[in-house]
Amino acid sequence: MKQKILYTILLVGITMSAQKVQITGFVKDSLGNPLEMANVIAYKKADNAMTAYGITNDFGKYKLSVPVNETYKLRVSFIGLSANDKTIAVTTQDVTTNFEMTSEADSLDEVEIVYEMPVVVKGDTLVYNTDSFTNGNEKKLGDVLEKLPGIEVNDDGEIEVEGKTVSKVMVEGKDFFDGDSKLATKNIPADALDKVEVLRNYEDVGQMRGLRNTQDQVAINIKLKEGKKNFWFGEITAGAGVGETERYLVKPKLFYYSPKYSLNILTDFNDIGEVPFTRRDYFNFTGGFRNIGRGGTSFNVTTDDLAFAVLQNNRANEINTKFGAANFSLSANKKLDISGYGIVSDTKTDLITTTRRTYIDDTSDSIDNTIEETFDNTEQRSKLGLLKLSASYRPNNDFRLDYDIFGKLSKQEEDDVFISERDDISEDINERLENNPFSVKQNLNNYYTLNSKNIFAFEAQHLFQEEDPFYNAIRSEIPFRGVFTQITNPDDSSLDTYNPLEESDRYNINQQKNVKTSKFDATLDYYYILNKKSNLNFTVGSTLSTQKFDSDIFQILDNGNQNDFEADEFTNDVTYKFNDVYAGLHYKFITGIFTFNPGVSVHNYSLKDEQLGTTAKQNEWQVLPDFFALVQFKKSESLRFNYSITANYTDVNNLAEGYVFNNYNSLSQGNRSLENALY
Repeated sequence: MKQKILYTILLVGITMSAQKVQITGFVKDSLGNPLEMANVIAYKKADNAMTAYGITNDFGKYKLSVPVNETYKLRVSFIGLSANDKTIAVTTQDVTTNFEMTSEADSLDEVEIVYEMPVVVKGDTLVYNTDSFTNGNEKKLGDVLEKLPGIEVNDDGEIEVEGKTVSKVMVEGKDFFDGDSKLATKNIPADALDKVEVLRNYEDVGQMRGLRNTQDQVAINIKLKEGKKNFWFGEITAGAGVGETERYLVKPKLFYYSPKYSLNILTDFNDIGEVPFTRRDYFNFTGGFRNIGRGGTSFNVTTDDLAFAVLQNNRANEINTKFGAANFSLSANKKLDISGYGIVSDTKTDLITTTRRTYIDDTSDSIDNTIEETFDNTEQRSKLGLLKLSASYRPNNDFRLDYDIFGKLSKQEEDDVFISERDDISEDINERLENNPFSVKQNLNNYYTLNSKNIFAFEAQHLFQEEDPFYNAIRSEIPFRGVFTQITNPDDSSLDTYNPLEESDRYNINQQKNVKTSKFDATLDYYYILNKKSNLNFTVGSTLSTQKFDSDIFQILDNGNQNDFEADEFTNDVTYKFNDVYAGLHYKFITGIFTFNPGVSVHNYSLKDEQLGTTAKQNEWQVLPDFFALVQFKKSESLRFNYSITANYTDVNNLAEGYVFNNYNSLSQGNRSLENALY
C-alpha cells in the first residue's frame, strides 16, 4: 500500500511540473483602441530566458502558454509606442494582464533605441529578428526556423509558413540553389543569420504583381549579420570513428555575399548514412522552372526509375556518400544579372530487405492465397549531376528578359540477390538494373509593360529528355509462366510449351528500353488594366510534344546465344505526338474584401499514336472553365474557393502495348485506347 501511495504522489508531482497555464490580456493605446500585431514576450525572471511569445489579434488580445510556479517578466512592443514591463508570479491558475501603450514620439530625439521587436509586420512581409528566439545552440537555418512562431520544417527539409509550403529561399535577395529549401535548411549556418523575412503573396516578376493569383506563394529571404557581408565565412564539420568498422565525416562549407556577387560552396563526404542529395531529390529538382501550362491541361512526362530500391528515412546497411555543390550570382551591371549552380553526388548504398507478400486468390477461402517471403541484398550506386545557368536582363522597370538552361545527367546501377520462398518453392534470383537518363530544359520569359493599361507576358519552355533503362533477371523458375510459355497443365510446368522462352537450367531474361521526349510549351498573355482593382487577361498558348518509345525482351541461353522475343506483344516501337492549342479569357476584379477571377479556355487537342504497323489519330475540342474567389477577412484570415475543370492526358509510357518489365515478378502493358479524363 505504501508503495502504491508513493507512486501516486510521484505521478502527481510529475504531472504538476509539466502543467502550463495561460497568460492572457489586451494591449491598447492611451485612447483605449486595440493594437493588432503587437509583440508580447514572457521572460523567465530567474535567467531572463524567453519562455513564450505571442502577437495580438485584431481585438488586441494576446495569449501565452507558460509553465506553472515561475515568475515572469512580460514585455510588450509596438512601433512608435512603449509600455512598462510587468512582473507577475504564476501559480497554477490562469492569469490576466493588460497593457496600455503610450506614444514615444516626443522623446525619440533623446532616446537611443537598443531593443528590436521580435516580429515586425510590413504589409505582406513578416520580419523575424532571429536573436529574439534563439539561444546560441542552433547549428543550421532549419534549427532557427523551427523556433520561429508560425514556421515549421519537416523531415525532408521543406518549410511551411501558416500551412503553405515555401517555394523559394533567398539569401540577401539572391536565390540559394534556385530556392531549394532542403539545401538551405541543412547547410546555411545559424550564426550568420540576422533576420528572416517571410514574403507572402510572393511574385518574382514585379510587373505581374497583382495580376496573377499568388495568395499561396510564399518565399523566405535570409538577411545576414553585418560581419558576414563582403566577407568569406564558412565552417568545417569533421569526425572519425574506429572499431570493427572505421567511419568518417567531412563537411566543409564556404560562403561569400556582397551586393555585386555571391558564392556558396557545399561539400559532404561521409559513410555514416547521411545522404545530402538523394535520387528522389534529383528527380524532383525542377531547377526553379514552373509549369507555364495554366490553360487547364495536365500532360506530364513521366520518368522511368525501373524498380530501383528507395531508401526509407536513410535506413540502410551501408551508405557511402560524396557530394559537392556550388552556387553563384553576379550583377554584371545595373541591367544584367547572371547566376547558376552545379551539383554532383556519388552515393553507394547497401540494403538488406525482408518482405512478405500475400497474393489474393479468386476463392473465398484465404487458405488458397499464396504467401511469398523474400530476402533481398541490394548494392546500389547513383552518380548524379545537375547544372543550371541563368541570365536576367532588365534595362528598365517596363522590360524584363529571362533565359535559363538546366541540364540533368545521372548513371544509376543496382544489383539485387533475392531469395524467394513461396509454397514449397525456394528460388534465388539475381537482378541487374541500369539507367543513364539525361535531360536539358530551356526557359525564355519576356515581360513588357507598354503603358499603365497594357502589359504583355511571353513564356516558353523546351524539354529534351532521354532514358535508356536496362533490366536483367536470372532465375531458376520459369519467369512469367503463361506469358513466356503456354500452360498445358497448371500443376505441371514441365508440360508447358516454350514459346518464345527456351528451356534452360537458369533463365537469363533481359529488357532494353529507350524513351525520347521533345516537348515545347509557350504562352502569350495580354493584360488590359481596367482600373486599380480589375483587369482582363487574354491568353493564347500551345503544348507540342513528340515521344519515341522502343523496347525489346530477349533471353541469354546457357550457351551464350541470344534468343530474341520477336512477337509484337514483346516489343515496342511507338511514336506518340500530343498537341494542344488553346485560347483563354479571364476577368479579375476586387470589391471590398472579395476578389473574383472567373475564366474559360478553349482547347483543340490533336493526338497521333503510331505502333504495331497502324496509326491512331484523335482530334477534339474542349471548353474548360475555371473560377477563383477570395474573401480576405484580415491579413491572417481568408477564405478561398477554387473551381476548375482539367483535361488529363497520359504520355507514351501508358500507351505502349508491348510487355514491359517492372521487376522480376511484374509485367505491364499499355493501352493505346486510353482516353483523356476530365476532373
